[in-house]
Amino acid sequence: QIVTSSYIEKSAPVSSSYIVERHMPELSSATVRNILAELEEDGYLTHPHTSAGRMPTGKGYRYYVDRLMNEINLLDGEKRRIKSAYRQESRELASLLEKTSQIISEITHYTGIVSVDGETRLYCQGRSLIVRYSDDHQDLEKIASILKALDEKRQLLGIINREMRERINVLIGEEITCDDINGCSLVVSTYKTREGTTGRIAVLGPTRMQYDHVVGALDYLSRVLEDVK
Repeated sequence: QIVTSSYIEKSAPVSSSYIVERHMPELSSATVRNILAELEEDGYLTHPHTSAGRMPTGKGYRYYVDRLMNEINLLDGEKRRIKSAYRQESRELASLLEKTSQIISEITHYTGIVSVDGETRLYCQGRSLIVRYSDDHQDLEKIASILKALDEKRQLLGIINREMRERINVLIGEEITCDDINGCSLVVSTYKTREGTTGRIAVLGPTRMQYDHVVGALDYLSRVLEDVK
C-alpha cells in the first residue's frame, strides 16, 4: 500500500530509504529492502533497470484498489462545484451528458467519458490530458493508440457497457481487453437520470491515477445526476 500510494504521488520508483524516512522510521533500510524484495518475488512490485526503487505491477495496483473501495470520499468544495455546474446546465439530454463528461474530466484531470445504454455515441472530454497517461510523455505511439480507441469507440463501448457486479468498476492495465488502452486504467460507474435514461460514466487515465479521488468523484457525480431536474 505504501509503495503504491507513494508511486502515485511521486510518479517515480520508491526506494527503501524513502519509505523509512517518510513512513517507517522504526525500521532499517535493510529490513525494508527485504520486504520489498519479497513483494517483488510475489508479483506485487517491480523495478526498472535504471532504478533501485520499486513500482507497483498490475497485481500491486489491484491489491491497492480493492482495499481502497471502502474509503472513497470527495471534498465538500468539489461536491459544491459539481452541483453548481448542473444548476447552470440545459436539461436537454445530449447537453446534459456532454456536461457530465466535462465535469468529471475537470474534477479528476483525466479523460471523462459518458455512454447511453443502447446507443453508439460517446460523450468525451479531456482528450488533451492523454499525455498524462504515459510514463514517458514522448511515447507518441501510445498516445496515438489511446486516441484511436476513443475515435473508433466500438471496443471502448463494449468494455464500458459490459455487465458490472458493483456500482463502480475499476479495470487496471491488462484487465482492459483492448490493446490500444490496456496500459491505462478505466473506472466506470452506472447512472440513471430522473427521466429514466441509463448508461455509464467513465474515467480513463494512467495506472498511477489517484483512485480514491476518481472513485469518489464518479460515485458522487452519478448520484447527483440522478436528481437533476
